[in-house]
Amino acid sequence: MGLFDRFRRKPRAGVLRTASNQDTSHLEQWTKSRHGVEAYVEPRTTVTETTVVLVAHDGEWTRRRVASPDAARSFARKLGMPIYDAGIVGYPKRMRDYTARKKASGEL
Repeated sequence: MGLFDRFRRKPRAGVLRTASNQDTSHLEQWTKSRHGVEAYVEPRTTVTETTVVLVAHDGEWTRRRVASPDAARSFARKLGMPIYDAGIVGYPKRMRDYTARKKASGEL
């Protein structure tokens, strides 16, 4: 261990990053700038905390961490959008189509 290692601001290996206000504000701004947005909650894994995927009418999507599945449901209710459990219903075809179009055009 070096002399200044303790002052580094990098998170330690094995420590999961939790949701932040920046994550929540990104989701709010993203939702307000698109229409037909639906939310899909993804469960916590060994690698990632609980996340929510927002999918717009055209398949454009974004993913951010949330504090819990209940926090995701509260967020969706506050913004008046439907929310689904991604582990049960899966993701909409328009999301997969959007990603395929972006890959084909070289944007991803």
